[in-house]
Amino acid sequence: MRAMILAAGSGDRMRPLTDNCPKPLLEVGGKPLIVWHLENLQRAGVEDVVINTSHHAAQLHNALGDGGQYGLRIRFSDEQPLALETLGGILRALPLLDEQPFMLINGDVWTDFPLFELRRLKVAQAHLLLVDNPAHHPHGDFCLRNGHAHYPNSDAAALTYAGIGVFHPDFFAGQADTNQPVPLAPLLFAKANRGEVTAQHLRHQWVDVGTPERLQALDTQLQAA
Repeated sequence: MRAMILAAGSGDRMRPLTDNCPKPLLEVGGKPLIVWHLENLQRAGVEDVVINTSHHAAQLHNALGDGGQYGLRIRFSDEQPLALETLGGILRALPLLDEQPFMLINGDVWTDFPLFELRRLKVAQAHLLLVDNPAHHPHGDFCLRNGHAHYPNSDAAALTYAGIGVFHPDFFAGQADTNQPVPLAPLLFAKANRGEVTAQHLRHQWVDVGTPERLQALDTQLQAA
């Protein structure tokens, strides 16, 4: 199984830390955020990783190289001069991801969830990890019923998409690379409403490292561990 890490965003909420550094290279616990993912993927037996880049792309290239230092093969999907958003970035990178399901990970989250558990799944379309709603996202994204993600309604408690999942290339059938920014959420909600998206409740540690304050809090936690 291959993996893709989403790392092209400009990190606006993380400024001024991201003025001169891509968000995935910001450090917590003594190493860059993205390195936590790379090490987790290597432990999971993943060998090939695709990373999309745009904001300060050269820094990611220089820091990570070909992935050999992490026991991986890294290839970059560069989006210049404009980052293509989540779906746009995936569509651009699909030719590098083979025809089998692949892990998809947001570069600005942190978790101690062992990614090898995702390799056991049989995924027809998409499988998401959902977490308890963090304080900054209290209403969640999906409700979880019988192993499937559904758009939330008034009689079901919602959970938040963790930014980690497994996607089959068939999930993106009919979607074209338009060289324009396109978000993933509308397609994800549409497929979930058709019962095509499976999910599970992630109960390991997880942090959306979206602001300097959350970055500092996570760093303090990891340094104390």
